[in-house]
Amino acid sequence: MAASEAARNDLHGRFAKLRAHLADPDFLGNRGLGNEVGIYTLCYDPALEIEVRDLVTRLKSDDLPARIVEHNLYGIMLARLEERRLLGRMDMYEKRRGREWIAGQIANLCPANMYASRIAATPREYGDVILITGVGEVFPFLRLHDLFDSIQPLVGDVPIVALYPGRFDGRNLQLFSRLEEEHYYRAFDLV
Repeated sequence: MAASEAARNDLHGRFAKLRAHLADPDFLGNRGLGNEVGIYTLCYDPALEIEVRDLVTRLKSDDLPARIVEHNLYGIMLARLEERRLLGRMDMYEKRRGREWIAGQIANLCPANMYASRIAATPREYGDVILITGVGEVFPFLRLHDLFDSIQPLVGDVPIVALYPGRFDGRNLQLFSRLEEEHYYRAFDLV
């Protein structure tokens, strides 16, 4: 499905507002949130995924007061499977044991707290912003609300922005703007 021009304009407007936040000392210091952890979503039309990746690359090369620390969830998952020496054998296992078995293995090896621990283990300092990408790529193995629940107690010193291919209305996350809504009320929509 092709994205509409309105969706594309909305995306560029959202990234412009993200750039403004990345220059705001209150945003970078997680201030003004009433003691809440600075966890944000930046939602976009899933049909614009390739454009989002390009915008992230450009954002990371921009001269900004913030340092973007990107964590791609799909990359984290692949690294975990490689560490367990399973990645190169997935085709064989799928043929022998089936897709359900593979899905179960991935879910067991890559729970939300594994992603959260890896993200939290990355050194960070004032002015850093954690940018979470690859949310749609790890579905159905990881749901964003589970990651948020796991990461909240581990990372509270810098803002976290998750690029989300779907909708968030301040209470419900809806991946790809089609799947069943998931309740999560501790994040803030960035725009």
